[in-house]
Amino acid sequence: MAIQEFRIVTLRAQNVDRAAVGDPVGAGIVESLARPGGNVTGLSDLAAHLQGNRLQLLREIAPATALVAVVLNPGTPYTALAYKELEAAANVATIQLRAFEVRSPEEIAPQLEATKAAGADGLVVLEDPLTFSQRSEIATIVSRLRLPAVYGYREFAKEGGLISYGTNHDAQWRRGAEIVDLILKGARPADIPVEQPTKFELVVNLKTAKALNLTVPPMIMIRADEVIE
Repeated sequence: MAIQEFRIVTLRAQNVDRAAVGDPVGAGIVESLARPGGNVTGLSDLAAHLQGNRLQLLREIAPATALVAVVLNPGTPYTALAYKELEAAANVATIQLRAFEVRSPEEIAPQLEATKAAGADGLVVLEDPLTFSQRSEIATIVSRLRLPAVYGYREFAKEGGLISYGTNHDAQWRRGAEIVDLILKGARPADIPVEQPTKFELVVNLKTAKALNLTVPPMIMIRADEVIE
């Protein structure tokens, strides 16, 4: 029985190419983070202050940012929660936000073009399976539009995105293996709380920063886990 439960966990992860789901409660995968119920447990990408930290990084690297466009897929429960956090952080920082929704790959380019037309001088791309799968196109278009942007996964920075800040998924995979070990030893997934991330990574694409004529502050360079030159 434990092996069957383990397969349920891994199949959930394969749907998003991750060991974690952004909002497992909103997605209907578990009843609550503390008491998952059923045969599924695992890891969540939800973390307090994550979106606020991303907005702060964007403001630090592009101090003149006043209107930030947020590209998101409304079909993903995680993005609704993430946008609310961004709104709260933007209010404190006196930054305007405007959401641009994408539901398919075909909507990516037009919506990114729309952010520039709307006068946005900064961009946040909320991570989900759709935006992750289109990361190369997104980074290419955003660079052409010359918009400073922050992303959730390091893969975006690898594709030419300016900066990424998010969950350290290597650490999540290791923790996921530990949870699997517990299940194989007889623990019930229903009794294992869904864990939120505690380790994060910051990746800076210095080549993209130079192309945008942006100077990356020394404190960001010191904090960076990886600098792409």
